[in-house]
Amino acid sequence: MDYPELIKVFGALFAIMNPFVNLPIFLALTAGFTVAQQRTLAVKVTVFSAVMCTVILIAGQQIIGFFGITIDEFRIAGGIVLSHIAWSMLNGNSVTSHQGTEQEQDHMQDLTGLAFYPITFPVIVGPGTIATLIIYAGHTTGLNTMLALGGIVGVILTLLFVVLFFASFFGKVLSDTMRVIMTRLMGMILLAIAVEMIVAGVKAVLPGLA
Repeated sequence: MDYPELIKVFGALFAIMNPFVNLPIFLALTAGFTVAQQRTLAVKVTVFSAVMCTVILIAGQQIIGFFGITIDEFRIAGGIVLSHIAWSMLNGNSVTSHQGTEQEQDHMQDLTGLAFYPITFPVIVGPGTIATLIIYAGHTTGLNTMLALGGIVGVILTLLFVVLFFASFFGKVLSDTMRVIMTRLMGMILLAIAVEMIVAGVKAVLPGLA
């Protein structure tokens, strides 16, 4: 996996896991919480997200292999999932397949339970994130590339932690207009990456079309 490919990975994951796009969901779920509770939740969400991403990077290919699915077939399916998410972002709609339904998001539990579901899964690490990690991990060529991929995830999770930890501050600074612009821009980038995934997958599965 070369440098341009790593940039694509960062673009795809940042578009899906974008802390500023997910900030309104976090604020809605923690309405009425104290700043201390929000920050405790931010720590738990970051830890849970890191654990889930690590498991997916290490065992994701084995999981899909168990079901007899090749990485290229999963690339096509993942591209379709990402294109659906991207299209919803472009149109300003909520992505229930990645973020859960409104009823699921409104379900309040203790801090640990809320941190994992629905904030970590499926808001942060949903089908789009899982598909992207498995697809790109399947095309790593060595330990250095896998570490680079893990580093990209680490950078995004660090940004996520900072934004959620200071959610009360960013919630006041980030206007609705800025959120809309960022969501639409990330949606266009994600759609382009999704199309590339589908095309590359179809070429590998059906080489005659290439």
